[in-house]
Amino acid sequence: MSITNLRMTEYGFLRGLYRDGYYPGHVVDRCRAVLVRLCERIEAERPADLTALYGLTHAATEEFNALQADFEAAGSEIETVAREEIAEDFWAVAMAYGFTDADVEELIAPRDW
Repeated sequence: MSITNLRMTEYGFLRGLYRDGYYPGHVVDRCRAVLVRLCERIEAERPADLTALYGLTHAATEEFNALQADFEAAGSEIETVAREEIAEDFWAVAMAYGFTDADVEELIAPRDW
């Protein structure tokens, strides 16, 4: 499946991380894939409310949690800049799919980064 939401097809996921050499591109690619899959799941499952959306974003956040070891193995980490960039992209996804009342902290509540 591919994303059909025009805002998300044109969105530059993790743009700041790609520009910064501290973040290994191959790991950022995996992070981007998590966000793309999140969009695909939202489009496929069409969550009816914030609770359903949070279920999807929490699963995606857990995928980011699992990627921390990949960052560390490549001499990097999910630190302040990356945390902000990731959170911003989760928020952008929620907005693009009409969840304007979404709380960014709740979108990524299970994060351990």
